[in-house]
Amino acid sequence: MVPVRPPQQPVAIVGGGPVGLVLALLLDHHGVASTVYDAAPSVAAEPRGSTHGARTMEHYRRLGLATRVRELGLPGGHSAGITFFTRYDGHLLAHLPHPGADEVRAATAAAPRTHQVPEPMHRANQMYVERLLREHAGTRPRITLRYGHRVTALAEEAEAVALTVEGPAGRDVVRAAYVAGCDGGQGLVRRALGIAYSGEGSLDQDVLGRRATAAHLRVPGMYRRFLRDRAGWSNWVVNAELALNLIALDGDDQFFLLTSSADPDDPDDSRVADLVRRAAGTDLDVEVLSRRAWTPGAALVAERFGSGRVWLAGDSAHLFTPNGGFGMNTGVDDAANLAWKLAAAVQGWGGPGLLPSYETERRPVALRNTTAARELNIGLGAIERPAELEADTAGGRAARARTAERLAAYGQLTLDTLGVQLGARYDGSPLIAAAGDTPPPDAFTTYTPSGVPGGRAPHLWLDDERGPGSSLFDLLGPGFTLLSLCPVHSGTAAVEAAARAAGVPLSVVRVDDGAARELYGRDLVLVRPDQHIAWRGNRAPRDPEGLVAKVTGH
Repeated sequence: MVPVRPPQQPVAIVGGGPVGLVLALLLDHHGVASTVYDAAPSVAAEPRGSTHGARTMEHYRRLGLATRVRELGLPGGHSAGITFFTRYDGHLLAHLPHPGADEVRAATAAAPRTHQVPEPMHRANQMYVERLLREHAGTRPRITLRYGHRVTALAEEAEAVALTVEGPAGRDVVRAAYVAGCDGGQGLVRRALGIAYSGEGSLDQDVLGRRATAAHLRVPGMYRRFLRDRAGWSNWVVNAELALNLIALDGDDQFFLLTSSADPDDPDDSRVADLVRRAAGTDLDVEVLSRRAWTPGAALVAERFGSGRVWLAGDSAHLFTPNGGFGMNTGVDDAANLAWKLAAAVQGWGGPGLLPSYETERRPVALRNTTAARELNIGLGAIERPAELEADTAGGRAARARTAERLAAYGQLTLDTLGVQLGARYDGSPLIAAAGDTPPPDAFTTYTPSGVPGGRAPHLWLDDERGPGSSLFDLLGPGFTLLSLCPVHSGTAAVEAAARAAGVPLSVVRVDDGAARELYGRDLVLVRPDQHIAWRGNRAPRDPEGLVAKVTGH
């Protein structure tokens, strides 16, 4: 008989990018230790995504990091919007301002109590935020960071997963109770599970199609000479010759270039610099700090999100085109869903259906979001760039007017994505007790708050002794939270007793607030650890033990 070897660590996270780090921090929030392995010596020092959506910012708020994230990236007064030029010294086609960090703070402070966006979208490049996440993770005693350690193999055993790890001290085999693969599209974990992607690959189009170039640039004088008060977070040049986007990183001289107008396989950096000069329409200093090839247009989702003791999150589970900025944000929301289920498995109160529900709930969201991003990408590529676009003629002016209208519509759509950011629902999940309620319709641009189980718990600024700036979200515990929203608080004892008997962490929050009762539509509301609603009712459930069993996967 082969002896059973117990795991040495509760959760091993393969991949130390933003999704892996947020997963580690959320596991820590739920009281579970983890070890993060990444082959790179540290977090990435080159730019990638810059959009942190409203839901992601709410997760940062739970971790106590939202304010610190807002201090990163663009200066507070810098627009987070989009600008389109024919060339930087040419014609302005469309300027779509969007509130920067300072304006967001002021607007949030003045918002009505039922405002649903306590943490609006923020623009800060991943390379800055990853550094913060890594630094913060390094302060948490339950998180062990193993950068410079490559996981080369894994094998699931009866009570653990064995990981072969190669690091500076050599090769070792470690055992974890559970493994999360956050190691990207080419990572080991998905391939070790034999899971393929399905969906659509690259697009055959001139603007963010085929194989493209991403580059980190320093362009001194860009603001003073060209952008000035027209600067956006995203600064496009669109003409018949080329199309490129310079994404502002620091509001000074650093930019992130995205383009399909350069050969990604040409090793000569001077050609990238020359492309930017042609986009500017004049000579200027351009320093290429780093560059890489990439493939836009993808809408690929893993056919399975894992099984048993091994699960996928982030790019391991889905690959996005960057339009809309949905990729990393979908991954962070994966982490929020997976973290509490892994915690329940480690702590012993999760049922056999709990971890499998991760795929049931998150895969439809990945399909929804990858489709939305690809449709945006296709829409951008379909906008004509006629030869006369730059001409100072009647035909040129007419062409610019037509193109500007379409670019403005596209740009505004990429800004108005609140429905994608906050509207993910888990209707049909075996963990949700919906009782036949009809959820609000899914919408790309708008989010409708609803107390119908399955969706994100509606937000409310509180108006009580807790003081100004207090959010209902801040009262939700790391476990389940039972909200009592009726004037006479009753009916919570049965659920409390059932949770206690099952070892399920549950806190009761009593809120005497008519606005909260109206938002949630019932007197009692059970909120999951990921802030989605599991159940609601006007009285205690008839079978509290059955309800607790359902929402925990038993």
